[in-house]
Amino acid sequence: MTLTRRWMMKGAGALAASAALPPSILHAAQSDFKPVKLPPPISREERMARLARARELMQRNGIGAVLVESGPSLDYFTGIQWWRSERLTGVVIPAQGDPIIVTPFFEKPSIEEMLLVPAEIRTWQEDEEPLKLVADFLKECGVANQPVGFEETNRFWIEDRLKRQLPSASIVSANPVVRQLRMIKTPAELALLQAANDIMLASMRYAGERTKEGMTGADIDALIAAAQEKLGGVYDPGLALIGEASAYPHGSKKPHVVKRGDIVLMDCTCSVHGYQADITRTFVFGADPTPEQRKVFDQVHRGQQIAMAAAKVGAPAGSVDDAVRRTYESWGYGPGYKLPGTSHRTGHGIGMEVHEPVNLVHGETTPLAPGMCFSNEPGIYIPGKFGVRIEDCWHMTEAGPKFFTSPPPSIDDPFGPPS
Repeated sequence: MTLTRRWMMKGAGALAASAALPPSILHAAQSDFKPVKLPPPISREERMARLARARELMQRNGIGAVLVESGPSLDYFTGIQWWRSERLTGVVIPAQGDPIIVTPFFEKPSIEEMLLVPAEIRTWQEDEEPLKLVADFLKECGVANQPVGFEETNRFWIEDRLKRQLPSASIVSANPVVRQLRMIKTPAELALLQAANDIMLASMRYAGERTKEGMTGADIDALIAAAQEKLGGVYDPGLALIGEASAYPHGSKKPHVVKRGDIVLMDCTCSVHGYQADITRTFVFGADPTPEQRKVFDQVHRGQQIAMAAAKVGAPAGSVDDAVRRTYESWGYGPGYKLPGTSHRTGHGIGMEVHEPVNLVHGETTPLAPGMCFSNEPGIYIPGKFGVRIEDCWHMTEAGPKFFTSPPPSIDDPFGPPS
């Protein structure tokens, strides 16, 4: 299991808190939801097209082969969904020809079940060196003296041990291949992202409408999980921040329970066939918003609109963050990332991972291009008091940016109409 910021903040005992909720509260009836049609998983044909495109990019960039270990990029190319451990499972993609999968001998049956592209599976025993299999394959392909691209999240020990087997190996970044491909989503990927966002927003609306006085963040999160189970999404426990905790983007370890007039901030994710949604909604529980709460909500709502207006094809990704921050500074926040104000970037890339390159952050020069997907979350935080974050994901089209979900119209209607 991958550790996430949400798991880190919730702590080991937080999930047990939901046991105090009555079953009637946790039970989500199918009639409570409009069904969300789930697109099919990424096809074998699309993965083979990815490999073909990867080979083109390797040849263009002078890379002889690319090594990708377990993680989202391995799934992206091969369909193999595998965790990272001290035992190497990965794919070696040569600039010409079919790839190989390297995995422990005893894992071969499991890997064969998942493999969706033509590739030979080469196994190693517990007393053997898996990187020797990689080095031998590079020699067979005639690329041992050419640069080997490493996916950017590969661990250091893989490079270190490959160089022991192949001292002449030149290790380079595989970003011109792997990142370049994964940043630009295809129609099939966009359809999966849309379904994940639809499920996520419906689940948050369900939980928000059933939040009651005295609930904890874990209680609210349990409602979201119950809703997602009915809708067909895969849920990663999220953040439900109450009162002052909402002033800290990833929450507080201090216990908080819902009281009338409290800000409640829900930041949650959902996946459909491996593609992620990330949405945040903020509302005031059981009372009219104070003038300050309303003002900050309206400013964040405006911040989202400013971000979308700045997101133009060819513009540097960082210019979106700059546009929001300039306006916030004119309202007295900051300057820059200082508080009170927006202490984090305006958004992050999203796809098979909740956070993936590139980010909408000052200094990021990557040009925005059709097919790129991001979050839009220019929250404002006032330490010691409260914070407001509204987050919706969007993708770039030839005509400009397009939201997957509609932002809420106001603090009085914090979830907007059902889709």
